[in-house]
Amino acid sequence: MTTRTADRLADIQGRIAAAAIEVGRAPASVDLVAVSKTFSAPDILPALEAGHRSFGENRVQEAQRKWPQLRATVPGIELHLIGSLQSNKARDAVALFDCIHTVDRPKIAEAIAAEMKAQGRRLRLFVQVNTGEEAQKSGVMPAAAPGFIAMCRNELGLELAGLMCIPPVEEEAAIHFAFLAKLARENGLSGLSMGMSTDFETAIALGATHVRVGSAIFGARA
Repeated sequence: MTTRTADRLADIQGRIAAAAIEVGRAPASVDLVAVSKTFSAPDILPALEAGHRSFGENRVQEAQRKWPQLRATVPGIELHLIGSLQSNKARDAVALFDCIHTVDRPKIAEAIAAEMKAQGRRLRLFVQVNTGEEAQKSGVMPAAAPGFIAMCRNELGLELAGLMCIPPVEEEAAIHFAFLAKLARENGLSGLSMGMSTDFETAIALGATHVRVGSAIFGARA
């Protein structure tokens, strides 16, 4: 397990570097968020031992069971919440995570803003955009995104890092990545959280600053 995970991590890191260089970008301009959701602390350790420090989780409660202990022994871990956040978990999320990629509605933005003020913490925040306008998927609708971004900034005083999307599985991901990049530029945002195990190289070519890769590093989930 240790060797396989470390080898897969090195392979993904190499592919990220190659994809960035191909379009004239520095490899360091892309943050690999290793998605460790559903994987246990022993599964994650090989990636930590290989020097990786940026990880993504979908659920607050699951992350609470794993990461405080890992952080107590390994310095420099950066934790990203990449799953949908419920307002009643905002306090715990702000206390545990360094970055939230799924700010997608006023209630959540308000809860995060209140908790960051109460806890004296400043997280990096991404607005999730439902680029495919899928009913079953979280995210602000594209037409509403500029207004929501303005509300976050002007009414709540949030400093936004960028935008995030998860393209529809049956559609060409590049179309959605290009749209998200354009929307970010139009709203003065530089961060782009987009691209997963099957399409991160395409995302990098279109400007991704954060790619979220899980199964290609840790293996198939149960």
